[in-house]
Amino acid sequence: MIITSKPIFMNSRRRFLQQSSAFLAASVLAPHFLSAQSFTSRPVGIQLFTFFGKFDQDVKGNLQKIADLGYTEIESAFSMLPGYYGMTGKEFMTLNKDLGLKWLSHHVGGAPMKPRPGADMSRFPKMLNLRDDAQKAVDLAAEAGVKYLVCANTPIETKDEVSASVLTLNKAAELAKKAGLVFCYHNHDAEFKEVDGQKAFDVFTSQVPADLLKFEIDLGWAVKAGVDPLELFKQHPGRFPLCHIKDLDAEFKNILPVGEGVVNYKRIFEAAKLGGLEHFFVEHDFPKDAFESLRISKKALDIIL
Repeated sequence: MIITSKPIFMNSRRRFLQQSSAFLAASVLAPHFLSAQSFTSRPVGIQLFTFFGKFDQDVKGNLQKIADLGYTEIESAFSMLPGYYGMTGKEFMTLNKDLGLKWLSHHVGGAPMKPRPGADMSRFPKMLNLRDDAQKAVDLAAEAGVKYLVCANTPIETKDEVSASVLTLNKAAELAKKAGLVFCYHNHDAEFKEVDGQKAFDVFTSQVPADLLKFEIDLGWAVKAGVDPLELFKQHPGRFPLCHIKDLDAEFKNILPVGEGVVNYKRIFEAAKLGGLEHFFVEHDFPKDAFESLRISKKALDIIL
C-alpha cells in the first residue's frame, strides 16, 4: 500500500516477454487453479487500503460486509479520519472482535508523504511516519493490541535515501521489539531495482537484523519486478510472516482479482512454510468495485489455501 508514489503498471508486452527463461521455467505464469491437490485451510485477510477513500464512510458496515464474504483477518492502513478510522485502537479492536474479525496488523509510512505535483494536501490529516514518529506509532499499535506493525513504504530513489531508510527501520524495529510487536517491511517493485549499484531489498535484509525486521512480501509487486518469490524464500527462510495477494494481467499493466491474472499462487503457497507465511492479506489497489474483487479473490483462494 502506498498513496503518493506507487508506480503505475506501464510495463509493455515486450518487457513481459523478456522476463528471464529461468523465471518463466519456474512456472510463475503457469495455470494455477487446476490441481486437485488438497491444502490445509488458512484464514484469509484483507488490507483495508483496498477501500481507500471509501472505507471511512461506513466503517462498521464495511467490516460487516468483509466478514460476510468469509474474510477473517484485518490489516489497517491510512484513514482520512483521526486515529484508526475515527476510533481509538481499543475501540477499533473491539469492533472487529464483535464482528468475528481479527485485527492483526497496521501500516505506517517510513517517512513524510511526498505529494504529487499539484496535489492539494490541505484536506489530508497529519499522518504518522516512522522517521519522525516511531515511538508514537509503536505505542499506539501496542496499545491497540495488534501483533504486527508494518512499514508500508519508504524513500529509496537514491543511495542516500536507502541509507537513511536503514536507520529509520533499525530504530523503529528496536522500539517495536521492546513493545512486543513484530516489525515488518512491505515491498513494492522498486525495492528490487538497482539504484546506484544496489537493491534496497538486499540492503534492508543485510543491514537490519533478521530478529528485528521481518517482511510482508507483496507477491504481486515482486512478480511484477521479475522476482521469483520462492527464490526469496530460499534466500531468507522464515522471514516472511505476512504477505499481500494481488493478481496481474499478462502485460503487468493492471491489477486484477486473484485468479483472473497470471500469478501462480498455488505454486507460491505450496512453499508457504519455507517462507514462514502465516497471514494472507488480499489487496487490490483502486479497484472499480472493491467488494466484487474481494468476492472473486476469496472464491479463488478457497481452492488453493
